[in-house]
Amino acid sequence: MAFDAYDDYEQSERVQKWLRENGLSIAVGIAIGLVGIFGLQQWRKHQANNEAAAATLYQQADVALASGKPEAATAFTDELMKDYAKSPYALFAVSDRAKQQVQDKQFDKAIVSLQWAVAHAGSPVLKSLVQLRIARVQLAKGDGQAALATLETMPAGDYAGMNQELRGDALVKLGRADDARKAYQAAMAALGEDAPQHAVLQMKIDDLAVAGKQGA
Repeated sequence: MAFDAYDDYEQSERVQKWLRENGLSIAVGIAIGLVGIFGLQQWRKHQANNEAAAATLYQQADVALASGKPEAATAFTDELMKDYAKSPYALFAVSDRAKQQVQDKQFDKAIVSLQWAVAHAGSPVLKSLVQLRIARVQLAKGDGQAALATLETMPAGDYAGMNQELRGDALVKLGRADDARKAYQAAMAALGEDAPQHAVLQMKIDDLAVAGKQGA
C-alpha cells in the first residue's frame, strides 16, 4: 500500500509540474479556440443576415418588374449587384433583367447583363447555365459565330444536350447544314429518346433534309 501511495503522490507531482510548465500554452490554446468558435458563429450570422437582405431585395425587384415598374426593378437590381454581388439572388435578378432586355430587343444590353452574371456565378454549373443563355441571346441577335464561341467556353459535358442543340442552331445560321445535323444528332444522343426536346430535334433534322433537297 505504501508503494501505491508513493506512486500516486509521484504521479500527482508530475501532473502539477507539467501543468505549471504548460498551463499558459493550454490557456492560450483554449482562448484561441473560443475566439475561433465565436468568430465562426458571427461570420455565419453575418452571412445569414446578408442572404436575408439580398432575398428581400430580389423579391422587391421581382414584384416591381411584374408590376410594370422597370425603374424600381432596376434600382433594386443595381443595389444587389453593388452590395450583394456574391449572393445568388444578385445573379437571379440580373438574369431577370436580361430576360426583360431580350423581350425589349435590347440584345447587347442583355449580353452585358449575362456576362456580369457569368463573372459572379457562385458555381461552375450556374456559370455554364448563364453561358447557354448568352448563346441564346447571340442567336436571337443573329450572330451565330459569337454563339459558337460562347458555347466553346463551356466545360465539356455541361448541359451537353442543350449545348449541342444551340450549336446546331448556330451552324444553321452559318449555312453549315452537315455540321448542324451532326450537332442535333449529338444533342439527341445526350438527351435520350424520352426527352421532351427529342421531337423538336428530330423536326430540325428533318427541316435540314428538306432544305437540302430544295437546294439540290
